Amino acid sequence: MSEQALQQSESQAWKPKALVIGAVLGALVGALAAYLYIQNTEEDSPHGVTAGEGVKLGVLVFGLLRSIASLGELKQ
Repeated sequence: MSEQALQQSESQAWKPKALVIGAVLGALVGALAAYLYIQNTEEDSPHGVTAGEGVKLGVLVFGLLRSIASLGELKQ
């Protein structure tokens, strides 16, 4: 393998690690959110998520994803 190809493969080695770490963290956060939702509905009367609550949650998630995506941008 040439030196340039070796350097290129080493520079790409962080991507699979980032995907795995992100997937694990996302699964843990999702499980925690479900647990908290279950605990909340057991204390109160069980009810579904309203359309307004769903929209609020969706906007919040997209804002979080936008913030995460901007972490990789270069500051000028």
